[in-house]
Amino acid sequence: MEPSLMNTGDTAWMLVATAMVLVMTPGLAFFYAGMVRAKNVVSTLFQSLSAMAVVGVLWAVCGYSLVFSGDVGGLIGNFNWLLLGGVGMEPHKTFGPTIPHTLFMSFQMMFAIITPALITGAFAERINFKAWIPFMALWIVVVYCPIAHWVWGTGGWIASLGALDFAGGLVVHMSSGFSALAASLFLGKRHDFGRAPMKSFNIALVVLGTALLTFGWFGFNAGSALAANGIAAQAFTNTFLACAASFFAWMMLDWTLGRPTLVGACVGTVAGLVAITPAAGYVGVPAALFIGLCAGLICNGAVRAFKKWFHVVDDTLDVFACHGVGGLLGTILTGVFASPTINPAATSGLLYGETKMFFANLTAAGVVALFSFGMTAGLFLIIRMFVPLRVPHETEVEGLDSLHGEEILNFDEGYFARNLHTAGAKPETVR
Repeated sequence: MEPSLMNTGDTAWMLVATAMVLVMTPGLAFFYAGMVRAKNVVSTLFQSLSAMAVVGVLWAVCGYSLVFSGDVGGLIGNFNWLLLGGVGMEPHKTFGPTIPHTLFMSFQMMFAIITPALITGAFAERINFKAWIPFMALWIVVVYCPIAHWVWGTGGWIASLGALDFAGGLVVHMSSGFSALAASLFLGKRHDFGRAPMKSFNIALVVLGTALLTFGWFGFNAGSALAANGIAAQAFTNTFLACAASFFAWMMLDWTLGRPTLVGACVGTVAGLVAITPAAGYVGVPAALFIGLCAGLICNGAVRAFKKWFHVVDDTLDVFACHGVGGLLGTILTGVFASPTINPAATSGLLYGETKMFFANLTAAGVVALFSFGMTAGLFLIIRMFVPLRVPHETEVEGLDSLHGEEILNFDEGYFARNLHTAGAKPETVR
């Protein structure tokens, strides 16, 4: 590529957007850790953060090449960019034509990192860390890379079909959501599921995680324009309005059926962000508000259904209801509301009298759901031949933090007595 094609404004924006998306992984760690019980907080944080190391290395070794280098039958890339050979500082004519190729690679790496981390919420409080690491590595190679190539790679069959996914409704959210459903079914329920209180460890951590996820999501969606332009601005606006509408809808439904909760509103915020992701750069403000409202109501209903009706599924932190259902909803509604007046790269959706892209998105959603579910189940079948998938019963009772020899709160025996005494309280009041 010619050096003159480099745009410093686009490059500066994409550097920031890439860092914002990276922040989403520790944000997810806080979000999940705040909702599990105190004895599992360290393990939950570790499961999310370990993706930064494992997936980061794999992406550089072969992941990026398998998604974006060449094409084999519309199904997968090749190894031409193994170890990032040929991925340099000059722009690529297809992948971010005004930014360094290595920056586009890094931006996509952040998407790959957070996707398997999303799955951890489904089997929190019972997964064996020794099984999680190989599962994550294999999942990236055999599930994420093919789907990402189908949707975003040159020659991918979903892209050729005419389906649209602006920032990862199919690639990130449906793949992780339906994999989470398979994982929660395969690993079974927690030993005390439905019999013991499952109180969140720290709601403040949930709020912190929600804030970091929301902040990072602006890079996730607006950054997918790959330029500092009007489409990025539209995606930015749509992202906020959808999450605000979903927060409101979730809160009002909770209030109507009982009482509003802060944790519920935080989950509603994430559901709205998930649903707008595939549509963010293709739809206008009214559609973004509608998508957000639908996400708040439908994902809330999905959570209630799984908790109250489908007792065979123990999806610890409602990953499927939020990311699987939310991603599916957003993908379908992208096929309804997408408009070339918002983004010339879009095909008109069902609302404007066109059916091709709508049915392409339906087909893509069905295949991604089945592929993610089936491959995840297959990976667990293989991994369990070499290492137990679940921790022993006694470890689950004690808490998964014992696997790491750490506690989230580690005070010596006299800590509270000393500090209360210093503050003027009588030591004998300490229990």
